[in-house]
Amino acid sequence: MAYILALDQGTTSSRALIFDHAGTVRAVAQQEFGQIFPRPGWVEHDATEIWATQSGVLHEALAKAGLGIADIAAIGITNQRETTVLWDRATGHPLANAIVWQDRRTAQYCDELRAAGHAGPIAAKTGLVVDAYFSGTKLKWLLDHLPGARERAARGELAFGTIDSWLIWNLSGGRTHVTDASNASRTMLFNLHTGRWDDELLALFDIPRAVLPEVVPSSGVCAEARLAGVTVPIAGIAGDQQAALFGQACHSPGLAKNTYGTGCFLLLNTGSQAVASANNLLTTVAWLRDGRIDYALEGSVFIGGAVVQWLRDGLKIVRSAAEIEALAASVPDNGGVYLVPAFAGLGAPHWDAYARGSIFGLTRGATSGHVARAALEAIAFQSADVLAAMEKDAHLTLRELRVDGGATANNLLMQFQADLLGVPVVRPRVLETTALGAGYLAGLAVGYWKDASDVAANWQVDRVFEPAMTRDHAESLRASWHKAVARSKDWA
Repeated sequence: MAYILALDQGTTSSRALIFDHAGTVRAVAQQEFGQIFPRPGWVEHDATEIWATQSGVLHEALAKAGLGIADIAAIGITNQRETTVLWDRATGHPLANAIVWQDRRTAQYCDELRAAGHAGPIAAKTGLVVDAYFSGTKLKWLLDHLPGARERAARGELAFGTIDSWLIWNLSGGRTHVTDASNASRTMLFNLHTGRWDDELLALFDIPRAVLPEVVPSSGVCAEARLAGVTVPIAGIAGDQQAALFGQACHSPGLAKNTYGTGCFLLLNTGSQAVASANNLLTTVAWLRDGRIDYALEGSVFIGGAVVQWLRDGLKIVRSAAEIEALAASVPDNGGVYLVPAFAGLGAPHWDAYARGSIFGLTRGATSGHVARAALEAIAFQSADVLAAMEKDAHLTLRELRVDGGATANNLLMQFQADLLGVPVVRPRVLETTALGAGYLAGLAVGYWKDASDVAANWQVDRVFEPAMTRDHAESLRASWHKAVARSKDWA
């Protein structure tokens, strides 16, 4: 019996999962890696450490499942998006640390782009707002600041890639330099409508075409991994949020999912239509398969589950993330306390790089329980704001929200999310939807699964959270939240 191997390279850890034909997890291995903060607002990763941890968990997962690499039918890759690596093609060594999606060092350059009138044309071509979040300005920064890098890139000596490209380069022994359309659409260099790198954008950012990877389908054999003398097809690639959309079986227009990870990412499938947002959301490639691009509307919340990590590691009011639910449940409500976790600015629909984290409504009666509850509620408030913008753009009312990610195990959070939205929140039985989506894209390419309906049949509900709060109360809470957000903006 053959299996599918999914590599899930995230912001704080590298993971490998092995799935069988029913979409059941047969083994999982995970390893955290270092977070580097050279200056306030800067976030970096050691790309060499990323590869080392990803390679390590790959072999660990196989060992846990009692399998060899020859038992793997295909490999799917999903990755933290926008994180930017620049490496030497001859040696395979990175020229500098990877610049992480959370990094804000190019915020001032983005201000200059907007002031020069480039925001509209960039949005029309790429579906993105001008923000330091995306890879294009990060790559420009590396080419500007590393001596001789731009000239070397123009000569074809250097390779740029997001983490998917970096992993495939290493898995293939330096033979293959590719990315898929979903990751390419997060660079600010890719034209959504032509499906190609855009020459005018490359000229604007002064980026040589020779440094870019080839854009390939999200589902299709694009490379061969060479492991222990065995070659295995790499047949699926998708950015983590697009992979989760596919893994949640949101294969048709009008279906939406929210992933609660380090950040929160709400995606709505819009099918063959690239819906332009009038409400500061992103238009993005969902996936490219069977010769067709499907699109999605996306809202990105920069700090989701990371606020729980901050309570654990920064404030030290809990010893583990799992303790947060009990602490938050120790009080009946937030006691008027609102926490805006704008540690890296605010994402959709605000896009304020200069907002900063803040807590409002503190009194002498406020306890660690109120702060914990306010932190959890902030995750739901931010997601509700994104969904409201999404419904306006797509001219529809969502019937349900499918959820995944580590924080969905928190029943208090999921119930509060349903209460705020006024629609059911549906948690699937298998929460590993990001890795599963990458696995499905790979398996479909090699015939392991027959078609999209074949994989959709694997999707099963674990629990449905029905809204229980009155709409008046929900709107009152959201009004107070919006007051707190307004006070957090433009701080730095």
